[in-house]
Amino acid sequence: MQADSITIQPFTKPVLANVSPPGSKSYTNRVLPLAALAEGKSSLEGALFSDDTKYMAQALRQLGVQVLEDEAAARFEVFGTGGKLTPSSQTLFIGNSGTSARFLPPLVALGQSEYLIDGIEAMRQRPIQPLIEALNQIGSQVSSIHGTGCPPIRIQASGVRGGSVRIRGDLSSQYLSGLLMSAPYFEHGLELIVEGDLVSKPYLEVTAQAMQAFGVELENHNFERFVVRPSRYQPTTYLVEPDASAASYLFAAAAITNGQVTVAGLGTNSLQGDLHFVRILEQMGCTVQMTPNQTTVIGTPTLRGLEVDMSQISDTAQTLAAVAVFADRPTRVTGIGFIRKKETDRVRAVVTELQRLGIKAIEEDDGFIIHPGQITPARVETYDDHRMAMSFALIGIRQAGVNILDPKCTSKTFPNYWDVLENMRG
Repeated sequence: MQADSITIQPFTKPVLANVSPPGSKSYTNRVLPLAALAEGKSSLEGALFSDDTKYMAQALRQLGVQVLEDEAAARFEVFGTGGKLTPSSQTLFIGNSGTSARFLPPLVALGQSEYLIDGIEAMRQRPIQPLIEALNQIGSQVSSIHGTGCPPIRIQASGVRGGSVRIRGDLSSQYLSGLLMSAPYFEHGLELIVEGDLVSKPYLEVTAQAMQAFGVELENHNFERFVVRPSRYQPTTYLVEPDASAASYLFAAAAITNGQVTVAGLGTNSLQGDLHFVRILEQMGCTVQMTPNQTTVIGTPTLRGLEVDMSQISDTAQTLAAVAVFADRPTRVTGIGFIRKKETDRVRAVVTELQRLGIKAIEEDDGFIIHPGQITPARVETYDDHRMAMSFALIGIRQAGVNILDPKCTSKTFPNYWDVLENMRG
């Protein structure tokens, strides 16, 4: 693989593979701070080792939490401090990790010191103002240093009073998850009232499951109100299941090549909303077979275009965009306007790069329309967005001429993606 780009060679036959994606980023970056807040040793098995989780682990170390890594065994050992945080004169640097940017401020606010959280330049464009305002409503002192509502942020920590707070639900469920995970250590707990429609609801179920595993109940009142009472997390051994968002690329490969892919560890028992992506593939004509702990997708010679609201599984919208190129009619994706504020403007980026490949794609306020067609060879910009790189590579396994720029950006969540994709060729 070249350092600056990789040219995808088309597969010569349908994929037939049993594949193991890495551990879930959503779970790993939740259970790391939960284990840090518990008092005693927790073992996180099957964890994801990627840029995002390493930034989280390093930030926790700066807060006085001992975090031991065994990447070969996919294990973090975390020695929690019971919510007692060490002052840190160094900035907590989080790269471009959105989960870290949203999960750490409520945790850091529990301390008794001044803390700074910052990331790369792209992170300085990612809004966090709703979380800042929510924390200030419940007794914290948090500010955006440059007044942009984005990192870097300053936290004058002196514990969190807690109580009742309102927050918009249409921007990011991560704001809610961040508040709820630290809420057991707020003086009065937390009542979180959602204003408007809540996007990405399945991620709140993931948050609740992770909290429950560490001994704390999250009360969910119809996704309109959440309550966490003052309590304490208990250390535990936690098995992180495979990442459903990462698995979407593997399932899509089966759809695109009329092949078959099985992923163990992800089945009907999983709460990860992005696993619902396979049901969209099913609507497009694929066959889906699920057991409690395994999912298989079998492709079809003719993929059907469709219209679908992906507001609850937006991290797989780019994956679907790649599949839609090979459908028999246009595909329209709606409900994802909020992903314009992710690693990049993902709606515009998808449309721009498909057009670069000669595909007719139309940008809408809350999504896009993709017309199937033959591609024109081109170099695909990835905007330092792991999902752009991984999804557009899928187009190249079916048609020649796809050159992916900055392939190393996949290290954010799927460090060995290119090896896994190449192994599926065989």
